[in-house]
Amino acid sequence: MKALLTKLSNGQTLSVDETTEAFEMIMTGAAEPAQVGALLGMIQVRGATVDEITGAATVMRAKVSGVTVPDGLTVIDTCGTGGDGAETFNISTAAALVAAAVCRPQNIAVAKHGNRAVTSKSGSSQVLETLGVKLMVSPDTLTRCLDEAGICFCFAPAHHPAMKHAGPIRASLGIRTIFNVLGPLTNPAGAKRQVMGVFSESLTEPIANVLKNLGSENAMIVHGQLNGAGLDEISTGGPTRISHLHNGTVETTELDPSSLGITPAAADELRVDGSEASAALINRIFAGEKGAPRDIVCVNAAAALVVAGIANDLADGVKQSATAIDNNDVAQTLEKLIAITQADPT
Repeated sequence: MKALLTKLSNGQTLSVDETTEAFEMIMTGAAEPAQVGALLGMIQVRGATVDEITGAATVMRAKVSGVTVPDGLTVIDTCGTGGDGAETFNISTAAALVAAAVCRPQNIAVAKHGNRAVTSKSGSSQVLETLGVKLMVSPDTLTRCLDEAGICFCFAPAHHPAMKHAGPIRASLGIRTIFNVLGPLTNPAGAKRQVMGVFSESLTEPIANVLKNLGSENAMIVHGQLNGAGLDEISTGGPTRISHLHNGTVETTELDPSSLGITPAAADELRVDGSEASAALINRIFAGEKGAPRDIVCVNAAAALVVAGIANDLADGVKQSATAIDNNDVAQTLEKLIAITQADPT
């Protein structure tokens, strides 16, 4: 570790292999806390490279507690980094449920990875818990959720035991580190197709290239603008930068929501004060309430359908998403997820 720290202190970057070596020491407890803090701090100040994120994610993936995917199913994910500070309702979680309702008949399911909120008032786990989903369930129940509901929730603390070594150090540092982007790169079900929102537009292309290095097949890395603020989802209140990994290449474009016939959203229409309000809004959307919240859920679900190979483009995905909501398929998907998890004896 000392040799790697010396290299970083001299302004150099680490290779994939060197980063893998460093994070193997970090995630097995072999590195001293001061060394870990120094490494994380130096990488953060300079900005993590594609090779460094690739190496760190490789180690984290190797140590994940996995989810068994039923035979014949392909899984996708809609996990984002969080950290945008926008205080919107849980858009990607709602979009995951919509995508699941559309996907499951096509033998595709959503392994939604997520955690508790750090900077927002409602993380994916909090809103799902408020909706009635039980978080801590057995591995067999997660597999059953994928099979029968078309979606499972992979609660991060249950799947990343090696984080116990880095967690206290991250907390004591109190700053963003490379770990802030690693969670969405380490889906416990091994999803090779995903929509990943990031907290900075400068990350969309690098993260797409990291996923290319890691063997992903189809992924959209997105960062939207909402009334001048950043959003780790596709925005309906401003442009969204999208880096799309497909067929081994990365293409970066800017999406104007008006091209999808979406009425521009104001930030106040999408903000909530905590998980109770977020859950209530999601239930109203699934019951058929129209407006800006439904629109942004449909657009983000559409991206999931594109990476799943079910929708030809975002416009097609929006139509399929709206139909699933109006047919009550999404509400039924949520009901199935709640029932299966609540029946778990864990």
